[in-house]
Amino acid sequence: MSIQPRDVARLGLAPGRAAALAQLVRDVPDYPQPGVMFRDITGLLADGPAFADLVGAFAAAQEPGAVDLVVGMEARGFLLGAPLAVALGVGFVPLRKAGKLPAPTERVAYDLEYGTAELEVRTGSIPAGARVVVVDDVLATGGTAAAAVELVERCGAQVVDVQFLLELDALGGRARLAGRPLTSLWAVPA
Repeated sequence: MSIQPRDVARLGLAPGRAAALAQLVRDVPDYPQPGVMFRDITGLLADGPAFADLVGAFAAAQEPGAVDLVVGMEARGFLLGAPLAVALGVGFVPLRKAGKLPAPTERVAYDLEYGTAELEVRTGSIPAGARVVVVDDVLATGGTAAAAVELVERCGAQVVDVQFLLELDALGGRARLAGRPLTSLWAVPA
């Protein structure tokens, strides 16, 4: 896999350390269906010091006191968002797949790289006026991230950053988030 550093230097992650962390991400071809390259972050999560460095880099993107809440998308966004919330000293709200939360919920439909889906959040869990960081592992087509941003804003909150481990440049997801602050540690060029 050819991962290029994107925001690692800005986030205080030394180039050598960033390269070592990138090596812990594995490509899995044709998963979950033929033609899709899955980015497996299990190795990164399983390495305690690497995981801590990753969370620290994401936290470094935020000014102290500038964030009220972290939101993560099911399921890998939970794995990155919850420890980020702890590092920032704020709460975490999971955005779930449709039907996983008891009513009442807010819901938004969106397109994936290889299908369609819906995200939900429990009504009242994101307060109006909250400053929110949205976190997920991979920015591909941007459908999931755009849906998450829409859901957060529908609750009356402000998205202050959208953070990703990897950005798949060839799929153009950044364009769907135009005008939003965006942080990605690594880019996977076309």
